[in-house]
Amino acid sequence: MFSTRAGAARLTIITVAFLIVLKVAVGVASGSVSVIAQATDSLLDLFAALVTLFSLRFAQRPPDAEHPFGHGKAESISGLVQSGLIFAAAAFILYQAITRIISGAVIEYVTAGIAVMAVCIVVNVLLSRHLLRVARKEDSIALEANARNITTDIYTALGVLAGLVVVQVTGLAILDSIIAIAVAAVIVKTALDVIKRSLEQLMDVRLPPEEETVVQEIICAHYGEVVGFHALRTRKAGDQRYIDLHLVVARGTSVGESHRLCEKIEEEIQERLSNSNVTIHVEPCPLDCPHCVTPCPLAQERRGR
Repeated sequence: MFSTRAGAARLTIITVAFLIVLKVAVGVASGSVSVIAQATDSLLDLFAALVTLFSLRFAQRPPDAEHPFGHGKAESISGLVQSGLIFAAAAFILYQAITRIISGAVIEYVTAGIAVMAVCIVVNVLLSRHLLRVARKEDSIALEANARNITTDIYTALGVLAGLVVVQVTGLAILDSIIAIAVAAVIVKTALDVIKRSLEQLMDVRLPPEEETVVQEIICAHYGEVVGFHALRTRKAGDQRYIDLHLVVARGTSVGESHRLCEKIEEEIQERLSNSNVTIHVEPCPLDCPHCVTPCPLAQERRGR
């Protein structure tokens, strides 16, 4: 039920909504800015999950007349939206923390805050692991962004938990605000990472070197049928990979034989790189080299004269 993209997004919404209720209740009752900071971050996570769910549904739409390459980049746009929300959360947390340092606010019901943070950590660990598994299986940047956000919550919740323990032991309420500021710094770092990945897809950055190596290996395995290749270009939109290249075949190779070879190479690439859209432009070899390993009908005919 929750192992698909949409299912994982729905699980995130349900779980985060539950945690928000806990954090807000305890944060308001105790006056802990670090717990309130966590509640704010979770509230933005909830909105981000809703954005993710919408973007995943939109990204999975098939190509149409207006979008012949599909709608995969909706996931990258979702990542940018989530980054903006994360920055907003960091700014709010900083404001609250500095305000409470200036006013010298105290914290009550510290034990309740500690208990809530412990529960949140356990729940978020389980949720983030599940989201990462689904994101890797489905190759979804939007789900991965959600998983990274939840993972950040784990680290910040650990910091808040440790801070509340210290506050309870020492009575130094200012530590709560200092930890909240550290939480904001971690949140900003997460936002920058998500922005970088989203912009890479929107700017059509090439596939990772290891994936381009797979394409090259497949083509090289057909040397003897293929003279060479060039102009390899790759990019990614959502979970869709786009690969195009120029394939050089021996002069005199028939259209039918060239088509069969291209189909075979395309199938092999799609087997090793999921969701690949491969476009191959066939070119005849410009040279007539007597030492070429590729059997060229024209060259063989000339050598026989």
